[in-house]
Amino acid sequence: MSHAVLWFLVKNMIYPPSPKNIELLSQRLLGSAIVALPTETVYGLAGLASSDQAIAAIYAQKKRPQFNPLIIHGYNLDLLKSHVIWNPWAEKLAEAFWPGPLTVVLPKNQNSNLSLLALAGLETVAIRMPQHPLMHAVLSKVGLLAAPSANPSGSISPTCAEDVEIAFHGALPVLDGGACIVGLESTILDLSGEAPQLLRPGGISLEDLENLLGPLTKGSPLAIKAPGQLETHYAPNLPLRMNVSVGQKNEAFLAFGPEYPEEQEGLLNLSPKGDLQEAASHLFAMMRKLDQSHYAGIAVAPIPHQGLGLAINDRLKRAAAPRG
Repeated sequence: MSHAVLWFLVKNMIYPPSPKNIELLSQRLLGSAIVALPTETVYGLAGLASSDQAIAAIYAQKKRPQFNPLIIHGYNLDLLKSHVIWNPWAEKLAEAFWPGPLTVVLPKNQNSNLSLLALAGLETVAIRMPQHPLMHAVLSKVGLLAAPSANPSGSISPTCAEDVEIAFHGALPVLDGGACIVGLESTILDLSGEAPQLLRPGGISLEDLENLLGPLTKGSPLAIKAPGQLETHYAPNLPLRMNVSVGQKNEAFLAFGPEYPEEQEGLLNLSPKGDLQEAASHLFAMMRKLDQSHYAGIAVAPIPHQGLGLAINDRLKRAAAPRG
């Protein structure tokens, strides 16, 4: 089926932003249904964080491994704090970066009523305060939401409402918040141990975090404690190669910066001026565009390992990992 035909079939599931639609989708969430909502990072597949029914529906819709926990989103800081054991690191980070693309992992408050399924049975909770005004409007009506990226598990994350519609064939209502400003998932810091540990690079740079907290421990723990730690993730259907100067025959090319092979077939440029923030905002959309093509694979130019480049390279590495 062509994308044009598919779009015709599913476009009526996209809800324009309005008070009426915000109320309608909020009521669905309160009834333990799931809907797709915009954030500044990527679109999220949201369900009531206290509802096992909603969380089970998220896992089923995404075909997500149930040992992979979900991020809990809220816009009321006191409400978020009530479900975790807060600490001075979290206080500093919240003051500096919330609302924004940062997730922190903290020990669970034993009185929390969050779905154990959302936490994958762990004694820690991943929480964040998103920045998007439409997400704020919904959170103000429903409380806390679990909201992983609104795409089948392991595939490219969605950065606009149409991405969600196509990914799930019109099975879900989507609140249209336009294109995501950050376009890359949140940075995740584990604050549950003896020192802050970077679990996933993302929309807040490592440099900004270390300027606030000092040097961070890096590398994933043996056990999965937060989303985005699976070796293969964010993957297109086509094979992807990193750090390539010139693509092979029939291979699309994802460039970065002003120097690129002008004759390269299937050329897209993450940022012609070499801006890592611009590149991050374009990454998933351009990967998705090249993946819907007749090419044999996708080659990606080298991306600097600094600032948001750390997060971009992390996503590319997981997208390029061997498939099981």
